[in-house]
Amino acid sequence: MASSSSSSSLVTLFSLLCFICFSNGFTSTNILDNIQTVSFDEGYTQLFGDTNLMLLSDGKSVHLSLDQRTGAGFASQDLYLHGFFSASIKLPSDYAAGVVVAFYMTNGDLFEKNHDELDFEFLGNVRGKEWRVQTNVYGNGSTAVGREERYGLWFDPTEAFHHYSILWNHDQIIFYIDGIPIREIIRNESSMGGAFPSKPMSLYATIWDGSNWATSGGRYKVNYKFSPYIAKFSDFVLNGCAVNPVDHSSACDKAESNNYNTISLSTKQKYAMQSFRNKYMIYSYCYDRKRYAKPLKECSSNRRESLKSYRSNGVKLSKRHRHGAGNSATI
Repeated sequence: MASSSSSSSLVTLFSLLCFICFSNGFTSTNILDNIQTVSFDEGYTQLFGDTNLMLLSDGKSVHLSLDQRTGAGFASQDLYLHGFFSASIKLPSDYAAGVVVAFYMTNGDLFEKNHDELDFEFLGNVRGKEWRVQTNVYGNGSTAVGREERYGLWFDPTEAFHHYSILWNHDQIIFYIDGIPIREIIRNESSMGGAFPSKPMSLYATIWDGSNWATSGGRYKVNYKFSPYIAKFSDFVLNGCAVNPVDHSSACDKAESNNYNTISLSTKQKYAMQSFRNKYMIYSYCYDRKRYAKPLKECSSNRRESLKSYRSNGVKLSKRHRHGAGNSATI
């Protein structure tokens, strides 16, 4: 049974990668040929959590658990400058308020004052309410300016594995869920300036206690009566330009590096992304007028159109409230 499940997962991953690559105009002689999964020992090392990290299926799957003693986490063995990074993740079920599962890239250990970061953060909830997914981007130590977006999902992330992916190149960053692009950040010196991530980063995955902020602003805390909370990871993809940690020289040749730099979203993908954002985005920093009375430069063009759909704190209004029949909001 385990072997059948693993084969099915790999077929799904291959289909996902085909969709991403061919939608972007690639043929199998380009980036697709180089994309393959790696085992934990081939690509990662344990970060913390001792026995709260468990390897399964010959090291091809990992369970991270959170209990009252500790959380757990792992990190890639290499630093990367651009690439495509992905994992299949299944989140803890039942009551999970305050629990944070993160799949992200950062270089904070190397650049303490001007680090870069790309985040997928999964925020647990009380029983009966769904997990939220949050993305965020920091560049060159721009932590005073958060660029968070938060979304609902069209599936239950606790029932099965789903693919979460990050494409990062010189000019853009794309976050994907199950092959669907959900957010694109374009490098634009006139708006983001030096806040676009541009230094080598490692990939991380963690589970930890975020009781002070993760669920309803900290209203609901982790309840360890329901622990251990277990996040499951599989189908690891580390397809990027590895760099030397000392001098940051790249192992990629110019042609390989350019494979990442030439990727762009197709018309079909842009339509799918906009459809997702219209339906499932429930918070955007661009629409948060309380936090940013003067919109950030990359937000100026769409601030006005948000007034009918988003509260002044950036949270999306419910349909009832937008129609004038109540005052509830999606949070």
